[in-house]
This record gives sequence, structure tokens and C-alpha cells, in this order.
Amino acid sequence: MMSHELVPHLFRTEYSKIVAVIGKFLGLEHLEIAEDIASETFIAALETWPYKGIPENSTAWLYAVAKNKAKNYLTRHHHYTEKIAHKIKSTATQSPEINLDLSDQIIKDSQLQMLFAVCHPVIAPEAQISLALRFLGGFGIEEIANAFLTNKEVINKRLFRAKEKLREAKIQIELPPEAEIDNRLETVLTTLYLFYNEGYYSESRDVVLREDLCLEAMRLTYLLLQNEKTNQPAVNALLSLMCFHASRFPARKDNNGEIILYQEQDETLWNKELISKGIYFLRQAAQGNKISKYHLEASIAYWHTIKADTPEKWESILQLYNQLLLLEYSPIAALNRTYALAKANNKQEALIQAEKLQLTHNPYYYTLLGELYLDIDTAKAKIYYERAYTLAKTQTDKQTIQKKLNKLAFK
Repeated sequence: MMSHELVPHLFRTEYSKIVAVIGKFLGLEHLEIAEDIASETFIAALETWPYKGIPENSTAWLYAVAKNKAKNYLTRHHHYTEKIAHKIKSTATQSPEINLDLSDQIIKDSQLQMLFAVCHPVIAPEAQISLALRFLGGFGIEEIANAFLTNKEVINKRLFRAKEKLREAKIQIELPPEAEIDNRLETVLTTLYLFYNEGYYSESRDVVLREDLCLEAMRLTYLLLQNEKTNQPAVNALLSLMCFHASRFPARKDNNGEIILYQEQDETLWNKELISKGIYFLRQAAQGNKISKYHLEASIAYWHTIKADTPEKWESILQLYNQLLLLEYSPIAALNRTYALAKANNKQEALIQAEKLQLTHNPYYYTLLGELYLDIDTAKAKIYYERAYTLAKTQTDKQTIQKKLNKLAFK
């Protein structure tokens, strides 16, 4: 691999590790310094490697440069060195030494602690996701802006305000006390769930699937499982849900990048290994006596790994949606529950329930009504599909609805 190809790859995998470890050392209030040191490290690689060649161990080279740059910073800024004197060794004849241990365990611990810091409830969910993308996913400002369908200025302001709030609240990069972990973990899981959904059901960008977002959310969720204090049933359930959805990635879009609906997917393309992992994590989630929404959604996702339309499948999905709506109501869950009702019982019963929802600003509501009326009243189905098309937010959704309208033209 050439240096111009390797550096961006390493930036994605190593930038966040360097920021997490240096950020942990310097403190959240000096996170920009950690960012600058990490960025300068990769600039050094871009400037050096094309002429001197790629080091045999490129990752170790990056870590060594990052450590030297951190030490140089401390040397140049004596006033700052005094503030963190308890963290470093320094004598009159010796430059400050920074304990920048970038071993696997230190990296995992630092990233986990950073995850809890950036997912603190003092900042809004979209700010939490942005910070997680930036400091834990190694995403550039422009990439984050693309994910949220906005510009770099908006993201820079969002990140700045979020960091200011964390500073004002004196949030530390550390795991919460054991008594607080359960409550704080809920916020972290919500952020990771939204993070994953931004990739899987993105309305922020005209692409069917942002696999990079999904895989990064899965990696961060797995970090939680690797720590004894955060390896809890709800975490296992969330990772199970992610695995089940990720198993269908290869079948979810065609060669033109257009979405392939579940019913039309080639199940031979589904990733059996990820399905097995999803089942494993769902079993691990069965410990304890508390059921979270992630347990229920993972169980629903499990049934969708069985392609056949059996009565058992749809009755099970219907009952799971009934439980989910009692636990935490959401319009999308209500719509999905109505579809399951049509499959488990009949379309007439589902139509009665669907029309009660009155989600008149939701394009998926009208898509569902179009589906339910398809074999009952073609004219009504066409009207609802057209409304759905008007309300659809992405080109991908519009293409999907247009295909349904095209099929109606031949009925």
C-alpha cells in the first residue's frame, strides 16, 4: 500500500486512539491539544513517508511521534506543565516525560472513558454523536457534516459548544462511580443506538447505507462488553441487534447503490457468521431480570433473519412490538407493529389500527397505508403512495416509492 493510501487508513484507525490516550492524560478541558498533537502526527507521516519510505511498523512510528510531540508541547508550555506536574516526571536536566502508554488495554480503557465523557447527558444527543464520531471514530469535520446533511461551520460550532458545556460541568474522562454506571450507561447506549441508526436508516444523506457509521458503532459497543463493569445485558442486546441488521448489508443494496427491500433480498447473501454472533449476544443478554428496548428490538431483528413468512414468525414479531410499545412508544415502532398485525392476522384489521395513528407528516405512514390498500383498493393505494413520495426526505426513499407506483400502473 502506498503512503497516500496508508495514511488515511491509519488516520481512521489510530487517530481516535491517540486522541483518547493523550486526552485522558491532559484532561477534557485540553482536548484540542490532544487533537492538534494527533493531527500533527499524521501530517508528519504525510511529509516523511513519501521520501523516507513507510516504516516497518507504521503504527508504532505514529505512536512514537505522538509521544514526542506531546513531550515537546509540555516542554514549550511550562505554565501548563506545572498544572499537571503530578502526572509527569520532570527534573532540571530532564525534559518532561509523558506516560503515553499506547498498549491495547490502555487504548481500550481510554476510549471507553472517553465514550462516557462525550455521552454525558449535559449535552444534546446530536452533539454526543458528533463528539463520538470525531474523537472515537476518527471522522473528519466534513464527514460529520455530510452525515448530518449540514456544513463544516455548523459542526465546528456544535463541537465547540459541546466541549464548552463539558468543561463548564467539569466532566472528567473516566468511568463513572459504580453506583452511577447503570444510569450513565443508558445515555451511552442511546448514543450508540442513534449512531448506528444514522448509518442504517440515514435521512441525512442520499445513500442507502453508511456502513462506516454502523461498523464504528458496533466497535464502540463491543468496547463496553470488554469491560466487566459495563458488560451488561442491555449492551449485549444492543450489539445483538446491530449484528442482525449488519448481517443483511450485502443484500440491502444493488449494483447501482439503490435499496433492495427486505422481501426482495437474496438471503444467500446474508452474513451467517454475523447472524450467529447476534444469536450469541442475544443469549448473553438473557441474564438478569430486566428487559430493555434493545432486548425486544434484537428479538424482532432475529425473526427477520428467518425469511419464510410463517404464522409463528409474524405472531412472535407482533407480540414483541406490543411489548416494545408498552415499554417505550415510538411512531416507527407503531407503524412496524401495524405491518406485523397485517401479516399475523389480516390487512383489514391492520388498516383500522393504522388509520388511528394519524401520522400525517410521516412518509412511512402513507407508504404503509399504500401497502395495506394494495390488494383492497388500488386507487387509494396510489393516492397514499403519492403522498408518501411528496413527504419523502431522501432520493433513495423517493426511488423506492416510485417503483411501487410504477408497478401500480400495470394493475
